Amino acid sequence: MSIIERHFEAFLGRYAGVTMEPQAGGTVVVSVPVVALPPGWNRTAVAVKFILPAGYPQAAPDCFWTEPALALEHGGAPQNTGQQAAPGIPPSWLWFSWHAATWQPNSDNMITYLNVIRRRLGEVR
Repeated sequence: MSIIERHFEAFLGRYAGVTMEPQAGGTVVVSVPVVALPPGWNRTAVAVKFILPAGYPQAAPDCFWTEPALALEHGGAPQNTGQQAAPGIPPSWLWFSWHAATWQPNSDNMITYLNVIRRRLGEVR
């Protein structure tokens, strides 16, 4: 079993319904169907996707995408977002240019990166 498969098995054990889709070039798209959102957004939950780069876990995941209709409660666009095409990500999905401040390949994993995403979505801006 590869390290990605081991990490995904642990991820799936914590978050029901997650999927992973291998892409050309060795990347993997991880999909999380429901991530709860705090007040300040235009919805209470959103689906999220992120990419495991070739070389994961030595190479950290970078950026993430949400369903396209996500906006701030007043209708504005969140900071550090836009449209960014990526293999395996629907072109209409909202791209968040957001990066893990630190990444330790021997201890960090998909759960760690989802926590990075949750922290960003917890900062309603």
